[in-house]
Amino acid sequence: MKILYVTSELSPLASTGGLGDVAGSLPAALRREGLDVRVVMPLYKIIKQTYASKLQFLRWSIIRLGWRTMYSGLFTMEVDGVPVYLIDNDFYFGHDSLYIDYSFDIERFSFFQRAVLEALGEPMGFEPDILHLNDWQTGMIPVLLESHYKKCGFHLHVSSMITLHNLKHQGIHSKEVVLDLLDLPAEYMTETGVLMNGVPNFLKAGITYSSRVTTVSPNYSREIMTDYFGEGLNQLLLSQSWKISGILNGIDTELYDPASDPEIASTYTSKAWIKGKSLCKKSLQEELGLPKQAKTPLFAMVTRLDSQKGLDLLLHILDELLAEDIQLVVLGTGDPSYEKRLQDAQGRHPERMRAVLAYDRHLARRIYAGADVFLMPSIFEPCGLSQMIAMRYGTLPLVRQTGGLADTVEPYNKYEKTGTGFGFLNINAHELLFTCKEAAHVYREDRESWDNMVKTAMEGDYSWSRSAGEYEALYREILEETR
Repeated sequence: MKILYVTSELSPLASTGGLGDVAGSLPAALRREGLDVRVVMPLYKIIKQTYASKLQFLRWSIIRLGWRTMYSGLFTMEVDGVPVYLIDNDFYFGHDSLYIDYSFDIERFSFFQRAVLEALGEPMGFEPDILHLNDWQTGMIPVLLESHYKKCGFHLHVSSMITLHNLKHQGIHSKEVVLDLLDLPAEYMTETGVLMNGVPNFLKAGITYSSRVTTVSPNYSREIMTDYFGEGLNQLLLSQSWKISGILNGIDTELYDPASDPEIASTYTSKAWIKGKSLCKKSLQEELGLPKQAKTPLFAMVTRLDSQKGLDLLLHILDELLAEDIQLVVLGTGDPSYEKRLQDAQGRHPERMRAVLAYDRHLARRIYAGADVFLMPSIFEPCGLSQMIAMRYGTLPLVRQTGGLADTVEPYNKYEKTGTGFGFLNINAHELLFTCKEAAHVYREDRESWDNMVKTAMEGDYSWSRSAGEYEALYREILEETR
């Protein structure tokens, strides 16, 4: 099978989070299963600067977007054994950030989607069986494929599916702008087509016109069909439920491996972790200027500072939490108001807390290895990768049981003394506080249970192998239906 994975991000080339991490791991896992999977993405400024010597020019063409006549370059390079195609245009992608302004991003990714379809076949030397799309930035491709190509006799055997990483962002703009950019026939500009409440919606188009829709965890696939999590698309998703499935993300288990990670103070395994993890904790406390207290549980949070991540819950009970015998480290950037409130909390509790307002992958790895408890009190979480990375390093996640967090973390059972972390159900700050107190109590008073939980968490399978097999089966279903 030939699969073209279409994405706006790819780690390590250019990534802002989970989408880039998935795109950087899943195609390689699928290739190991014997599928011919390749990736196409924008050629951002950061990629040009960092990988200029590796880029191979293939061709250029002209893309028309309404009154605009735009150059589109096609380059290629290999990333970890995966062929990657890159769409070049400095006006759209020659910026310091991957995403600029919502209105301009609609135009940028309209260009990208049209350029991808123009590059299929002879230009890139690859005609895929399936276009595997990701999020709103690729959602119009099935519509464009049908209206601009298949109806004219081109790419007749190309199918598409879309993965929803985060339903909150949908790609919405006015009819006039989208018609100008994409030149869609009137038959598609309807409520049964690409319109949602009278305006074009890129994600809705992707859901409606793709052969299959996947989410990044089974639980999230069910949640998005409810009013609370559906972001206005729940009725559409319910009507299309026959083609929706949840496939859990994995992580790069070679990159995130405490037995060989060069970033951490001491390596360790699930069979012998106590000494190594203790040294990692001591080193992290020293690096951050916290008291080196082995018996004090060290809580950590590595996150984008955004309301989705449950920052309001944490900040509401932060002073009460830090009145306990615990330490807390928060690493991340984002909303300036959250940054200030975290800095203020550090000022009130200098012996208990550190707020590192930065994006630092290296420090993140040292936190995963050195912390005891990893906080993820998310309001919603389509899958989440951090909790799986934390468990791989023997740091027990404390999560709100939503989305992929509910699928991956088994909450502590005080009667059976089992679990791989701690969980609470409701969006309630004091449930978070009580669960933190419970985790601290188990850490200090029930080391047998704690040690068993750490060992169980570290021995979990968080690789892409299982998920890759599920994607392969889904691709085969699509091909059987369309051939």
